[in-house]
Amino acid sequence: MKVSMNLDTLGRWAAALKQNIFTLYLASRDSRTPGVAKLIAILTVGYALSPIDLIPDFIPIFGYLDDLLLLPAGIWLAIRLIPVLVWEECIVRTKSEAFALLQSRTAAVVVVLLWLLLSLWALSFF
Repeated sequence: MKVSMNLDTLGRWAAALKQNIFTLYLASRDSRTPGVAKLIAILTVGYALSPIDLIPDFIPIFGYLDDLLLLPAGIWLAIRLIPVLVWEECIVRTKSEAFALLQSRTAAVVVVLLWLLLSLWALSFF
């Protein structure tokens, strides 16, 4: 019984995470969102959608640690920097719109291209 409750809690947490990622995406496109908040939101959304992790998932314990710490921290920080009215409006939009971004091939291509550009930029320093 306890295992099913934990799985239910984990499922709700994952659904909330997915919703927050889409809400961050919408907030990053709002003109009223400050630049720093936009940057953190875009980085967080990009990391969430990216097939590339800082620490590969196959490494025991540490592989999932970056996902369990970085995503919630990025979401928390972005929410703190986004004006409350903008965040609330984006939540309403998230609930009324489908999670098209999270299932979009175009979004996947954009994320991969961003990682490639970031990699090329990082390599230019070496």
